[in-house]
Amino acid sequence: MILIFTEIADGAIKKSSLEAIYYGSKVAEMMGTTATALAIGSADAAELAKAGNYGATKVLHAADAKLANPNSMAYASVLAETVKNTGAKVVVAAKSSFADAVTARAAGALKAAVVGNVTELPNLSNGFQVKVSIFTGKAFADVNVNGDVKILAIKKNVVAPVESSDSASVESISPILADNLFAAKVTETIKATGTISLPEADLVVSGGRGMKGPEHWQPLLDLADALGAATACSKPVSDLDWRPHHEHVGQTGVKVSPNLYIACGISGAIQHLAGVNSSKVLVVINKDPEAPFFKAADYGIVGDVFEVLPKLTKAVLASK
Repeated sequence: MILIFTEIADGAIKKSSLEAIYYGSKVAEMMGTTATALAIGSADAAELAKAGNYGATKVLHAADAKLANPNSMAYASVLAETVKNTGAKVVVAAKSSFADAVTARAAGALKAAVVGNVTELPNLSNGFQVKVSIFTGKAFADVNVNGDVKILAIKKNVVAPVESSDSASVESISPILADNLFAAKVTETIKATGTISLPEADLVVSGGRGMKGPEHWQPLLDLADALGAATACSKPVSDLDWRPHHEHVGQTGVKVSPNLYIACGISGAIQHLAGVNSSKVLVVINKDPEAPFFKAADYGIVGDVFEVLPKLTKAVLASK
């Protein structure tokens, strides 16, 4: 059996975890077995059953009230216990900062092999080999995974799930939850509201110092609204408090993998590129034709963002 660790947000499975479920179902097909999802926390059974649309035959749901808030120590314990109880030899998760913490702890408890940034289905012709992205996406490596239990963290947006009408059965589980797992307590969780989650976004519109100040951000917001995109920014912008820190994309901020990333007035420092180079299409708007970002761009527009953005927004709205 292939076990997929899934993350829940607002009572439903995250998009990136749906990709992981689909990936896990394909690995299950290759290995002649089935795919089971593990969901931890508060979620509606009808929402969890949608894991079947992406290839899971069953969802194991740990819904103890203690697990309502994400806790990497407790979730890792639940994951490790579930692996032991089910006999799963391959565990799949979508790569994220939270999943990294959970799978690393679970790997320690299970003495499992863990591999991150997986980009393709495994090669089973001679053992178990996976291709992974390394050096912030600048190269790839083929890794032989030799552990009895193998944990694979799938890079976001490298899987294109094919949705079906199938439904998964949902089974409640009651894992052992020792008190020491909750030694650190979450006292408050503050989430951005009314916006599209940046790590999960398919479309991102991002701004840099070329936007000249927070009072000039509206044209960028208008384009994002027209596209149904998330908004982001470069590190200098968040450092200057022009935009909130959770929008900071780059090596020390959020790393994104959208289908489309539009960079407005961003020069393209290597630290920023490290956070966006997994984007499928990069569009750069900058009035400086020598801006480094143009070397990485799929499409470039040399022009003033304050002239280009309204025209793009108008074109998007006209196309609708």
